[in-house]
Amino acid sequence: MWNEIRKTFLAGILVLAPITLTIYIFYLLFRTIDGILGQAIAQFLVEQFGLEGLQPSIPGIGFLALVILIFLAGTIARNYIGGKFIAVGDYVVKHIPLINRIYIAIREISEAILSEKREIFKKAVLIEYPRKGLYSIAFFTQDTKGPVQESLPKDVVSVFLPTTPNPTSGYLLFVPKTEILELDMSVEDALKLVISGGSIHLKAPESFDAIIGRRKKRKKTGLHVHSKRERIG
Repeated sequence: MWNEIRKTFLAGILVLAPITLTIYIFYLLFRTIDGILGQAIAQFLVEQFGLEGLQPSIPGIGFLALVILIFLAGTIARNYIGGKFIAVGDYVVKHIPLINRIYIAIREISEAILSEKREIFKKAVLIEYPRKGLYSIAFFTQDTKGPVQESLPKDVVSVFLPTTPNPTSGYLLFVPKTEILELDMSVEDALKLVISGGSIHLKAPESFDAIIGRRKKRKKTGLHVHSKRERIG
């Protein structure tokens, strides 16, 4: 009986914990964003329109103002003249010592995450890590170029090796193309496997023999150069 009670209790936690934490996180996010502009806007309305009975802060007004500000900035950025002004401002900020490093870093991260034209993780791969004979799931990000590639004798690619159970932290590795095994698995499924520590059941990836055989076939046919799915090879 106690075993059944324990199982039922754990099942209830598994059902309620995700939705409860999600709602709570969005609630904290809403309060934080709302507090950025809420009090200032409420004070402005009191001073300009004489609304003495207005509360110091109207719930939701700061969040609404931020949404409007974001859409306004986006509209200006997509306009030709507005885009020119933004480009000038961007050029000026990039040439201010100290501030330019912080600005450039934040901008590059934002573009990598939010840009519609780019995908952070192109595909899931296997690499031998942390030593020979042990394999880890990683994510191919791009073909390595510039000083890093020029300093290495082999043709390498950039891969991100996530940590378990938090895939937002990890390591940037430069791995030779010949040492990467591409998985027949979506990025989403690979992330689920990493987050769960390998405890969830997914469609089994290709065996090493199948992967190696496919790579040999690509080299014979020469299709690996043009195929989007086989870009790493």
